[in-house]
Amino acid sequence: MSGVHYRRNEHMTAKNYPDNITALYARLSQEDALDGESNSIANQKKILLKYATDNGFPNLTFFIDDGVSGVTFDRPGWNEMIGLSEAGKVKTVIVKDMSRMGRDYLKVGYYTESFFAERDIRYIAINDGVDSDKGDNDFTPFRNLFNDFYARDTSKKIRAVMRSKGNAGEHLCTNPPYGYRKDPADKKKWIVDEEAAEVVKRIFDLCIAGKGPMQIAKMLTADKVLTVKAHYAKQNGRTMPDNPYRWSVESIRGILERPEYTGCTVNFKTYSKSHKLKKRLQNAPENQRIFLNTQPAIIEEQVFERVQELRANKRRPAKQAERQGLFSGLLYCADCGSKLHFATGKNMTPEQDCYRCSKYKSNTGDCTMHYIREETLKLFVLQRIFDVTAMFFDDIQSFQNMVYQQRFEEAEKAVKRQKKELEQARKRIAELDRIFKRIYEDDINGTISHERFLKLSSEYEAEQKELTEFVKVGQAAVDTYEQDRTDFDSFAAVIRKYVGIRELTPAIVNEFVKKIIVHAPDKSSGHRRQKIEIVWNFIGELEQDENKQTVGRQRKGRTA
Repeated sequence: MSGVHYRRNEHMTAKNYPDNITALYARLSQEDALDGESNSIANQKKILLKYATDNGFPNLTFFIDDGVSGVTFDRPGWNEMIGLSEAGKVKTVIVKDMSRMGRDYLKVGYYTESFFAERDIRYIAINDGVDSDKGDNDFTPFRNLFNDFYARDTSKKIRAVMRSKGNAGEHLCTNPPYGYRKDPADKKKWIVDEEAAEVVKRIFDLCIAGKGPMQIAKMLTADKVLTVKAHYAKQNGRTMPDNPYRWSVESIRGILERPEYTGCTVNFKTYSKSHKLKKRLQNAPENQRIFLNTQPAIIEEQVFERVQELRANKRRPAKQAERQGLFSGLLYCADCGSKLHFATGKNMTPEQDCYRCSKYKSNTGDCTMHYIREETLKLFVLQRIFDVTAMFFDDIQSFQNMVYQQRFEEAEKAVKRQKKELEQARKRIAELDRIFKRIYEDDINGTISHERFLKLSSEYEAEQKELTEFVKVGQAAVDTYEQDRTDFDSFAAVIRKYVGIRELTPAIVNEFVKKIIVHAPDKSSGHRRQKIEIVWNFIGELEQDENKQTVGRQRKGRTA
């Protein structure tokens, strides 16, 4: 194929091309590939080359887009050809047929009737008998429209297939997330990629230990852990990337946010408004489908949920010092509900580090003084963990009964009442459907006036909408309660995990504590006394002796 140019050098510019190029354009999408060999890139090139050679076209140059949909015109090969056309380098454009150019009739029409014509570029679609030098083809616009209909119909069929697969719990993504690989015996199933799974576990452990995505990325990079891309390249025998150990913050965030690591499948997370739009939009949670236990779990569900909570309450080191508060993001003011911020500085010792209500500013803010030293809080929380651990091991059954009684007794009554209300609401919704049908028939038969029908239907529709929202919210509350009853075992596992601890670490704090509520100090007795409430992960608050929820002023040598 002497004299034929191919797009092999991505750094070529318009200056590298000759004038009067004959652009031979070929495109194949994944959907087109289903048609077999007739639409293959190789077949298209063969047809284009023969036609151009037989008709004596000069400076033949191929522009290829393989695996790119016809509904988008953002394609590498197409963009390069159009760029050269704008630079005055292209004299003729030849395609096998109109559909190879694209399946958006408006954009195809723009290029064939305006863009090429304005630049005196000859356009040929071989199989459709289109040649701009031989005058307008009256049927060309209809061909473009049919191609657009074909793309729309194909998209509709693909969506229907994907919807069916998604509702059946099949994985919709082409490749499993990092940490999994396709089962050789069944490509629809995922199995654990042990090497990658260890990295995923480490990332979650580091997050539990108080590290942010940037810190985690730096640690993995320093330890020369292969990136996701490098891992796949090594697995498949491909060329390694230039920086195989340089982890990005985005990669870490993506891993920390994927619920699939708990063993579930989440389908319909995104959607597109049109088959012509590439942009995917986030789907509302109620429109997503979650299927449990579809593959082995790498991360426990409780660990995943805790990581999401920690990510929502990000901890940042204070600007004035390198130290980071052990309880940052967990402390809340009992009066105004605001967070307590960590206060430190270069000229402050760790013993002086403290937390202050974000709305308190030298008695001029919206809240009163809510202040507690970190060292005091460390001792308090550590002691409370000792107390809870002792209660657990002294009598596990009594501890469990106490948790259930305190947390679930009232909730259980409320849930029973709510279930009854939900049942009544669902019956009323079904009844309203029957009423709608009756008044519609009455409207058609003339039994009631149309104005009356509109008024009644509007009222019933509003009621049904309100009931539907009530059912949705109420059912979510019931589901949460029923899930909470299984959380005791998770808390028990945390207690057993940290038996015999001597000091607090970010990991210990994050696994035990969900929230800490700090009250304003009470000085009525002549001594500074301050109530602290701990909300534990999984089990919530535990009623304790008032003295065990109170700290005194830290005195020299000891804590009161």
